[in-house]
Amino acid sequence: MMSSWAIVAIVAIVIWGVVTVWSRRHDRELGVTRDEDGNPVFAPRADGRAEDAEARAEIARLRERIVVLERIVTDRGYSLGDEIERLRDERSVEDAPLPGIGQRAGTGEREHAR
Repeated sequence: MMSSWAIVAIVAIVIWGVVTVWSRRHDRELGVTRDEDGNPVFAPRADGRAEDAEARAEIARLRERIVVLERIVTDRGYSLGDEIERLRDERSVEDAPLPGIGQRAGTGEREHAR
């Protein structure tokens, strides 16, 4: 009669074999191969070339648009410093308190809530 550890070893080997066969079949369906260390290597798909070409074409179009936008900005003479100052001026006007709201009349000081 077999000992209990031998039965456990045989069951483990059978389970390992079933899992290996199942994973290889599943990998084959997905086009996955294995390198010499057993790591999965994904083979390039035939339909992926069309997607790559579309992505490259989109990137080329976006680069062209960036060039046009850069040309517009430089031709109009926008200065980054001037734009920052303009935005700061707009912000300071927006952040300024409105007269009569939260201020004492005529003093320009804010009332403190009590």
